[in-house]
Amino acid sequence: MTYEGKWGPIPAGEVSLAVLPRQRLGAEEAYHFAMTTRTNAAVDLLYKVRERQESFVDARMTRSLLYKKRTEGKHPRDVIVHFDWDRGEAVRSNFGEKSPPIQILPGSFDPLALLYILRLQDLRENSVIELPVTDGDTNYRVKVTVGGRDVLEVQGKTYHAFEVIPDMERLERVVKRSENPELRVWYSADERRIPLRIRSKVGMVTFDFELVSMAP
Repeated sequence: MTYEGKWGPIPAGEVSLAVLPRQRLGAEEAYHFAMTTRTNAAVDLLYKVRERQESFVDARMTRSLLYKKRTEGKHPRDVIVHFDWDRGEAVRSNFGEKSPPIQILPGSFDPLALLYILRLQDLRENSVIELPVTDGDTNYRVKVTVGGRDVLEVQGKTYHAFEVIPDMERLERVVKRSENPELRVWYSADERRIPLRIRSKVGMVTFDFELVSMAP
């Protein structure tokens, strides 16, 4: 799925989401998800983003097994988080430098996996879901609020959609963002739960990413 971003009326960049071929990690088969984000030249002057995240989730979609995040720019990162479920721990490294392991909650997911796991939830208007999320540094139960139904026009098609809002006050501590970030995702209100629009706000900057193409 490919999304075109805008900062108000200004084209801002592109986000892509992909489900890649399954992989085997040790004894477990895993789903492989990827997300790439890239702002364009005009927005780079204000808020440059070049980022790729990868998530590996067990075949039953019950917990994360591995997470990777590579960011280029002013604050580069090359993060790898290994999930050791025998010990109930996650170990994070950045450019090969390991941090001490942390204890994680049963069934914890990485930040990218959260976007996919929400598609499997029983989304109901004006309800709340809690899911454990970690990036290998902190582990929290993130509260996700499901708002009312909206009607969206996307690529000439009309969709009924749920507005889903993770509690960024908690999620911020997990993904280490700053400047009071906000995140909203509109999922189609059908069995596919397609992410139709993603809104990301950091400080005074708000980006809207709308679906423009999707593989069959």
